Amino acid sequence: MTDLATRPGLPDALRVLLAEYPRTGWDAHPHVDGLVRFWLDRHLGFRDLLAAMTADAQAVLDGGMDAEAYARRLSRLGGRFVGDLHGHHHIEDDHYFPLLAAMDTRLLRGFDLLDADHHAIAAHLDRFTDTANTVLRGWQGPGLRDAAGGFLQVLGDSAHLLDRHLTDEEDLIVPVILHHGPDRLG
Repeated sequence: MTDLATRPGLPDALRVLLAEYPRTGWDAHPHVDGLVRFWLDRHLGFRDLLAAMTADAQAVLDGGMDAEAYARRLSRLGGRFVGDLHGHHHIEDDHYFPLLAAMDTRLLRGFDLLDADHHAIAAHLDRFTDTANTVLRGWQGPGLRDAAGGFLQVLGDSAHLLDRHLTDEEDLIVPVILHHGPDRLG
């Protein structure tokens, strides 16, 4: 099962290096500092942005956040999330994935899988943007609660898809870098 929305994780054939370099040992590995730590921090940043936007939408629904403050935060956080994620995926697809795939050709299918994920996420980001824009266009009107509720659902879908992708990407890429070293990725 390779579809981003339904797969439970990387197929076993793509977990070959993860078995040798499990997550529990990453922090102690000498190659974790630098690129690996940066990569993991970027992923954490995307997760944190989704969590913040989810908390804000829920706060609007609960009556705990002012509509104008919500609109300002959603515009800022949503724009940053979409722009940074597109840029992150572009750099991975065009630079890092080809280099990493060449480092360990047993994992070529995994990089194809991650590339397909990027396309699925890009399509989902269109829905995210459309729904966020609906909220932003109507923040002063009586439909804000309904729009925020719809956006909350999109955020939940986004979190599911993105977390599956980021986890699988980490499980594939980090062990490659730990095994081969980061020097060839410059």
